[in-house]
Parts: sequence; C-alpha cells; structure tokens
Amino acid sequence: MKNRKPLVAIIGRPNVGKSSFFNNVLKQRISIIEDIPGVTRDRIYADTSWLDHEFTLIDTGGIEPKSSDTLWQQMRNQAELAIETADLILFFVDGQQGVTPDDEDVAAMLRRSGKKVILVVNKIDHIEQESLSYEFYSLGMDDMITISAANRLGFGDLLDKIIESFPDTTESEDSADTISVAIAGKPNVGKSSLLNSIVSAERVIVSDIAGTTRDAIDTPFDFEGVHYNLIDTAGLRKKSKIADNTVERYSVIRSLSAIRRADVVLLVVDALEGVGEQEARIAGYIAEQGKAVLIVVNKWDLYEKDEHSVDHFRQDIYQKLQFLDFAPVLFVSAKTNQRLTTILPKVYEVYSNASRRVPTGLLNDVFADAINAHEPPSQKGRRPRFYYTTQVSTLPPTFVSFVNDPDYVHFSYLRYLENHLRRSFSLSGTPIRIILRKRKKE
Repeated sequence: MKNRKPLVAIIGRPNVGKSSFFNNVLKQRISIIEDIPGVTRDRIYADTSWLDHEFTLIDTGGIEPKSSDTLWQQMRNQAELAIETADLILFFVDGQQGVTPDDEDVAAMLRRSGKKVILVVNKIDHIEQESLSYEFYSLGMDDMITISAANRLGFGDLLDKIIESFPDTTESEDSADTISVAIAGKPNVGKSSLLNSIVSAERVIVSDIAGTTRDAIDTPFDFEGVHYNLIDTAGLRKKSKIADNTVERYSVIRSLSAIRRADVVLLVVDALEGVGEQEARIAGYIAEQGKAVLIVVNKWDLYEKDEHSVDHFRQDIYQKLQFLDFAPVLFVSAKTNQRLTTILPKVYEVYSNASRRVPTGLLNDVFADAINAHEPPSQKGRRPRFYYTTQVSTLPPTFVSFVNDPDYVHFSYLRYLENHLRRSFSLSGTPIRIILRKRKKE
C-alpha cells in the first residue's frame, strides 16, 4: 500500500514499563502511568518518527495469559489483535523481576504469530545491571536490547533497531497502479451498503446494528480500466460509547489505519443526522494525514428537500468542517443507487489532482501573479519576500517556498496562496501543503 506507516505494537505483561516508554518516546503524557497493573486498558496510538522514518506506535494493555477475569481476558484479546495488525512488536519485560511464567506464555504467543519481535528488557538503570538481562535469552527471541524507560536510557539504540526492522517500502507493481479508497465514517451511516452498491455485489455484511463491520475489509475492484481497492472500515464513535467489547475497541485502530494507507477517503455522512462531533474528529484525522477526500452524504433519498437543500447542506458541511472546504460533496443513496455512478469518476479526479506535478516555471509564474494581486502584509514590522517555489512531492501536492524569513508570513496569507494554487491548477479534493524555508545567503 502507498504511504503506509509501519505499525509498531508494544506488548508485555502488566507493569513492565510499556506506557512509560510510549510517553517518553512521544515526549508527552498520552498513556496513564500508575503503579497499578492494568491501568492502560485500550491500545493508544500515535504517529512518531526517528531519523526521518515515520511510524505509528501502539501502546497496549498488559497481558495476563492465565487470568479468568473478564477485563484481563478482554485486554489479552486486544493485545492479540494488536499483534495481528503490527508490522513489528516490542516485547517488554521487567529486568528487575526476571523471567516470569507469564513472560514465557507471552513469548510463546509471539513466536506463534510469526511477526518480527524485539525483546526489550526494561528497568536496567545502570551499566552494572546489564547481567540481569542474560536470563531473558531463555525466551527464545533473536533480537534483545536493554533500556530504562523511566530514565530514557538506551532509547536511541532501540529506535535504531525499530527502523532497521521495517520492511522494504518499495511499492509492488500491483499496488503502484491501484487507487486505494477508504470508506470512513461513524457507525451505521451506510458505509457497507455504499461499498456493496458500488461493486454491485454483497461483499460486506450489511446490518442496521451499529458496529457490524469490525475489520477494515479490502475489496479489489476495476472500473473503466482503473484498478481500485475499496476499504470498508468499522465505524468510529465517541470513546465513551465504545463498549468493553474488545473487537469493537480495536476496530478504531483498524479504521484509522485504513485512512492512513488510503489514497482517497470517502467521508460518509448520514443525511438525516448531518455533521457532528464524530465527523469533525474523523475529518481532522483525514486532513492531518494529507489525504484526498470526498464527502459523501448518504441516505439523501430520505431527506426532506426543497430547491435549496443541496446548497444549504453543503454550506453547513463547510462551516463545520472548515479544514475540508476543498472537498467535493456528493449527495447519494446507497439504498436506491441515486447518483452512485458519480463516486468513482470523482475519486479518480481527486486522486489525479493529488498526484499532479506542476512545472517549476509555471508554478513560480502563478506565485508571482498571486503576490502581485495581493501583497503579503507586514509581520513584526517586516514584509515577507518570496524568492522562488518548487514542488517536492505529491499525495498531497507539497511545495517549498524560499523566503527572507518564514516568521514574516502570516498563516492567513499561506491560506490565500493555497487557494490561489487550487484555483489555478484545479486541485479540488486534495489538501495543499506549502512549506516555508529561509533562503540561505549566497
């Protein structure tokens, strides 16, 4: 899949320092840290990077392999799902306590998974304690390292090992010419029905019960000579409404993973419910990931309409999702097939826009036109000066503009330039990124 960040899962029994490592890597408190086993009950994820290698780190609740307690069983199942999804596993153990029977059970589980594993012996706070790690070789892991999560010792070596373990990201011939499309939205807005209607086949279970789709399901599909991979995702809902059911909790990670590995995202909105907090949350993640996007208003056949309904609904969407005001809005009905034939051509259009490269000469002419039409305002008593601009990547189109000082450029002026580029090159449906760099003196 294109642009997919590797998933790294932190696995181990309770209270071995998994969350401390997670938080210290990210330099912020995301997981709750307490000296009580089992505090981290959900997988918590965050994107991070090391030496320009981006990846997603997943913190998990501790595994109690032999516990019959319902909560511990759910946490064990969650961890197993994290193992299933991960590209790399960090198996944490407590160097001060030594090898425990639970460590041995977790090690056996990881060996059966066939996944790449790095054994992390934590709580080795001094060089004199290195010998405490030797007994952990009995767990049969090929790769082992010692760290102190609390004191941030050994982090660099471990992060080096992590990025060295990532699979080759070179795209295969099969994936290079395939457009991956994630169908995202909160539960019960008709995502599965939409996929089934598009491919004209009952590929995915459709139910009125919210949360029926637990996994992100890939459906290869050809349309007008173009290869698509449609990804139906489990619905995203407010955390307070996610039951203790393990599989449903983990579906959030899979859904976000599907968005991350997609080229285009269909954000599905229920016409009868409109845009709410959850749509805004999902839209924020889509924008953060720089994905091309279409907003698909489903169940339009059930909406009570007049001649102004489409315009008013679209305006309401753009008002509530201002950071996606570049996204085309389609009004469809998966149930009656209303306007479904417009979706894939529009997907292809926004994907093409997101993949577009602009010649440097033409790009700088357009920038000059924009600046001549509306000069940048002064900041801190100084006026910004733009020298030249070049495109550095696609998906999304990303431009680097060299200026006398980036601090002189107000964010509202960057927004103006983005809109000018969008109009000039017909870049609807895709975010645009402009990165400012200070020009070095000759």
